[in-house]
Amino acid sequence: MTHEQSIKRYICEELAPDVDPATLPTDADLLGTGIIDSLSLVRLVAWIGEEYDIPIADIEIAPEDFNSVDKVKAFIEKHTVSGVV
Repeated sequence: MTHEQSIKRYICEELAPDVDPATLPTDADLLGTGIIDSLSLVRLVAWIGEEYDIPIADIEIAPEDFNSVDKVKAFIEKHTVSGVV
């Protein structure tokens, strides 16, 4: 499973069950459109840390890093050793 698929699956299954992963554009503004809210953002960041073994507490992060599936994917690739999981 690719990063994109994994991110979409988590968002749609855990944070926004009314959204179909197949219809979620990778560049959709997740926060601006209300697909996720601030609490969901915290859950997403925690999941990323656990799922990809990224030490979130040691990294400076901003909400803009998680505005879209594309940005989440870039964040993961930037902070994993190989960039590919």
